[in-house]
Amino acid sequence: MIPYLIEETFELVDALTDLDDEDPATWDAVIEELGDVLFQVEFHAVIGAQSGRFGIAEVTGGIHEKLVRRHPHVFADVAADDPETVVANWDEIKRAEKARTSVFDGVARSLPALALADQVMRKAAKVGFDWPDVDGPLAKLHEEVAELREAVDDEHSDAARVAEELGDVLLSAVSIARHLDVDPELALRAAATRFQRRFEGVETRASASGVELASADLSTLDALWDEVKRAQTAD
Repeated sequence: MIPYLIEETFELVDALTDLDDEDPATWDAVIEELGDVLFQVEFHAVIGAQSGRFGIAEVTGGIHEKLVRRHPHVFADVAADDPETVVANWDEIKRAEKARTSVFDGVARSLPALALADQVMRKAAKVGFDWPDVDGPLAKLHEEVAELREAVDDEHSDAARVAEELGDVLLSAVSIARHLDVDPELALRAAATRFQRRFEGVETRASASGVELASADLSTLDALWDEVKRAQTAD
């Protein structure tokens, strides 16, 4: 069931990303995808019930109890006058509940790579391991790119070293995103969508001009790309 759960979750993300206040069909899509995700929750609960271990009542009861327990400023007498205090209380209660010894305990290993990188660096930042502003990760990015260039140019480098240096470059980019309060996953998805849209424009222009993409040289493709980029930017 895990592949289906992941698939339905990302289909919901797509529907939420495509939401348009002026288009009721996009809201219908969100309703449908939420239903599919809810069905996954129910299906897993049914499997749990059939095994005699838990059912939907335990699932809903558990989340209710957890929310009450981790919001003592609402359901008890703990003072929390700002969102930062609420988050700090949540984290402290969670650490006590889970008996965690590392700041990284509880980070989901199955997160998409960009989200995982963002999470682990946020956890480290909470205990002070962080640059004071975006200048630090920007400088680090330049440093890591130089090391990647060195690895690529070094005839003795193997694929593992190049991959490691490239990973450091990507990690630095995620750190920059965090300091700019940008979600790296959403930023990269938007960039990929933008690239796809522009290349589809290249395909359209190439077809209209009788240009065969597979045999066209790079300068021709670059010229078409620039035309599409200018046109789409103007729109």
